[in-house]
Amino acid sequence: MIVVIQCAARKRHDAGHLRTPDGRPIMFVANPAAAPVGDGFKYARPDDPSHADGRSWRDVLEAYNSHSGKNPLGLLPAWQHYANRTYGFLAKHEFLGLDRLFILSAGWGLIPASFLTPNYDITFSKAKNVQPFKRRRQQDSYRDFCMLPSSVLDPIVFLGGKDYIRLVCDLTADSGRDRTVFYAGREPAAPGCTLCSFGKPYTNWHYQCAKALLEGRSPLGKV
Repeated sequence: MIVVIQCAARKRHDAGHLRTPDGRPIMFVANPAAAPVGDGFKYARPDDPSHADGRSWRDVLEAYNSHSGKNPLGLLPAWQHYANRTYGFLAKHEFLGLDRLFILSAGWGLIPASFLTPNYDITFSKAKNVQPFKRRRQQDSYRDFCMLPSSVLDPIVFLGGKDYIRLVCDLTADSGRDRTVFYAGREPAAPGCTLCSFGKPYTNWHYQCAKALLEGRSPLGKV
């Protein structure tokens, strides 16, 4: 089984940044033009050009990850990037672990739990407390990563809110794997996927769903 869990707004305080040639930290957001000024960050979208050579920041990040064992910017692996402990529980589970855990990131797409991830502040959430420059719209164009291994055809289980379901469905549509989407509340649209209800919606219900899955209390049994 491959578990995909959505990203989280709350990042660890020591999460590293990609940087400009002059050393300024990059904060990746959905709409840099509307972001604050004068706070020391350079704001950018993941697919914006990075330097004069025309590479995007996404390309820069992919190349950074390819330098095995080197991490001068102190980027955190995706499973450590978010403050909630659920990501750690999943990553360290004896029958799941890093090889079968993936993060669905509103900024970067579908990435392995081990993928070194820079600080970013992008979300699909429509909550009133989310500042508009952080909000990615469904129609926005992103060159999202889809880093599922082609050699593994284990079924996919997605744990996340309804605003993230369209992206995970799109990115896994051609994977050839069985896909199950957990949801809370009203049944969502998830073409080609099996839907599995986790009851009534409440804040961050998917963390409790992850715990139930690890403990064998979900309809799918134990991972």
